[in-house]
Amino acid sequence: MSRLRAALKACRERGEKAMGLFLTSGFPDPGSTLAILREMDAGGADFVELGMPFSDPLAEGRPIQRSSERALGAGIRIGDALSTAAAFRSESETPLLLMGYMNPIHRYGVASFCRDAREAGVDALILVDLPLEESAVVADEAAAQGLGLVHLIAPNTDEKRIRRIDEAASAFVYAVSVTGLTGSVLGGDERVEAYLHRASGLVRSNPLLVGFGIRTHEDAVRLSRSTDGFIVGSALIEEVERLWNDASLSDAHRLAGVRRFAEGLKHGERTAAE
Repeated sequence: MSRLRAALKACRERGEKAMGLFLTSGFPDPGSTLAILREMDAGGADFVELGMPFSDPLAEGRPIQRSSERALGAGIRIGDALSTAAAFRSESETPLLLMGYMNPIHRYGVASFCRDAREAGVDALILVDLPLEESAVVADEAAAQGLGLVHLIAPNTDEKRIRRIDEAASAFVYAVSVTGLTGSVLGGDERVEAYLHRASGLVRSNPLLVGFGIRTHEDAVRLSRSTDGFIVGSALIEEVERLWNDASLSDAHRLAGVRRFAEGLKHGERTAAE
């Protein structure tokens, strides 16, 4: 069993919802990414997504777009993300996924990318613009390197396609909570919960995790009732922006803030006695 699937299985056996946290490589600056990943890990992340910055991210709202722009402006490329992944893996056994888009991977070379990702200690890939019908070229190379592949579903994905996506995925199925961008406002729409309940009855071969729009512990609890866990990206990016834009804070206070934010997402607000 892969490190990622083992971690998700362990969460389920403990009666916990798995928490995945996303950070763009090179954000907020190249020297801070690894330290922030450490705090995400220490704050309770059951797996970490490291984003490979891209100039045209189709699924990303403004917070993650800004993080990519900032990282690209600092010269961050796929090779830098792989180096950060390897550094994180040298310190932690927490599962690590790379998230990105196909254009840079085609340019890098799919086989070379999958080989280098495996050598960096990556566990799985999330390639947002890779459709099921064209995924074989990546799936075969990923499987050859022992990398899992995440596929996405959305509220408008029909039942037949959800079943096909579940058959094709080899890490987990990512349920996009809304037909919109990362960071979208969820509101109290009961249709989202109905969609996730429907999806949970169709996804049988993989864990099912939900993402997009989750900003608080309460969001996570509500949306993960029918799933195995949740993923948070934009809200964490915004918290990092807030912390790093506050000139009154030391780096130690900023990093402590990241850990507190992660702990709050996983466990809710804690009292001083706790």
